[in-house]
Amino acid sequence: MRHHDGLRLDGGMFVIRERFFSVGDDFDVLDEHGNKVFHVDGKVLSVRDKVVIEDPSGQEVATLHRHLVSLRPTYEIRIGGEKAAEVRKKLFTPFREKFTIDVPGPDDLEMKGDLLDHEYVIERGGEQVAAVSKRWLTIRDTYAVRITGGVEPLLIIGAVLALDLALEREKDKGKDDD
Repeated sequence: MRHHDGLRLDGGMFVIRERFFSVGDDFDVLDEHGNKVFHVDGKVLSVRDKVVIEDPSGQEVATLHRHLVSLRPTYEIRIGGEKAAEVRKKLFTPFREKFTIDVPGPDDLEMKGDLLDHEYVIERGGEQVAAVSKRWLTIRDTYAVRITGGVEPLLIIGAVLALDLALEREKDKGKDDD
């Protein structure tokens, strides 16, 4: 684990609220000093399967959109209006949930670890570029995203929120089957 001092240099830490899709409809993404970095608006989620990420001034900087076309849940991340990635569950991974962040070109990223419990890493080509954990924070019902590699923070935050959405939906689906 890298020492805390180097954090600002290499992407830093973002604080995200757990289960915000089920409890509230929007929240702020904070940095480790408690400053607002992004605002996540999920109010159109139920209507249009869309989540909007804004900068502190209220400008839309990224969106997350759920595709209903594929058999497995697929979430498209757009940054600045351009398609940046698709996040989807990897099929046929026994015992462990794995999600792929499919970016244009060869550098796909992979999310692996304890996804349900927000203890996992994001790798590109086997190299860790971000990590997610609840253990770094004392704030209840939040988890931290620490970006270590040279990746676009919005891509990582979008992917992490997409994962939350996908897992939330799977949970809801399970409830209906009882």
